[in-house]
Amino acid sequence: MKISLILLAILLAALFFWAFSFSKSQNAMTNDSDIVDVTKDEDGGGLISAPHPLSISALRSGKYPGSELVEEDVLENGSNYKRSIVSYKSESNKIFALLTVPVGQPPEGGWPVIIFNHGYIPPKEYRTTERYVAYVDGFARNGYVVFRSDYRGHGSSEGVATGGYGNNDYTIDILNAVSSVKKLSYINQEKIGMWGHSMGGHITLRNMVVNKDIKVGVIWAGVVASYPDLVNNWRRRPSVVPSISPSLTSWRSRFSVEFGTPEENPDFWNSISSDHYLSDISGPVQIHHGTNDESVPHAFSEKLQDKAKSAGKVSELYIYEGDDHNLSQNFNTAMNRSVAFFDKYLKD
Repeated sequence: MKISLILLAILLAALFFWAFSFSKSQNAMTNDSDIVDVTKDEDGGGLISAPHPLSISALRSGKYPGSELVEEDVLENGSNYKRSIVSYKSESNKIFALLTVPVGQPPEGGWPVIIFNHGYIPPKEYRTTERYVAYVDGFARNGYVVFRSDYRGHGSSEGVATGGYGNNDYTIDILNAVSSVKKLSYINQEKIGMWGHSMGGHITLRNMVVNKDIKVGVIWAGVVASYPDLVNNWRRRPSVVPSISPSLTSWRSRFSVEFGTPEENPDFWNSISSDHYLSDISGPVQIHHGTNDESVPHAFSEKLQDKAKSAGKVSELYIYEGDDHNLSQNFNTAMNRSVAFFDKYLKD
């Protein structure tokens, strides 16, 4: 009897220990699945790690259908072009944009297009018809349809303005903009170019290593450096730091904690950097930068030029001695060069 009680006690203890261990392992599995982004492989035979949402791979795997453009307001005409405010869909957001269309009969095949990506403007201060007026006019009066998206969270656009660098939101808005513009009957789908300034240059470069529809790009004072360069060699002046939640501006420290520094984990940092994919860029690129730019180092543009040439790509670089972030002293020269570059690849 005594031996039976001892055996029963041992058996109960073993069952308790097994139940505790199983419960602990299940909890651990549940916690891990909350943290790790996993997906089934193509054969359905297991789990593989999904690419980071900011990565170029994630962008390439996405779908960007855009939508039919809806005319929201008709504006006063420009010198030889019509202007209107339109809207389109990007993910679940209604995004507003400025659209210019040349007056007259479209050329055979349709008008060439320039997708215009503006730089950082405080989202709450942003207005569709303000800023970059001379820039848009410079392209519009030279026979281009110009499409300038507001991005999500800017002006009347729906969504949250999360910034241009810690996620792909604005890049996705422009990928959807390209698809939306392609639905216009009067444009030439084979003649789409892209222009970007500052943050818009960052967005332009990301689009060009993802979307083959963009045949040529022009970038002024662009944030076109690799992410390791953005971490180690870019500190913006307080006056140009985006006025959004601190939790949204901490991507540098957040990624460094989660993935390690660029030195510790170069694979991750390369995976989110556009310049690591220049072998796949969709067309020629022209780069402009002033040496007295206090917002974005001109070294970023010089490095992009070197990397593009090393990748065997067509690239032009213009450095303007003593000029600022907006190329104020050389605006007409830079604009004429930009128009000529677009003409060469979208009109000739």
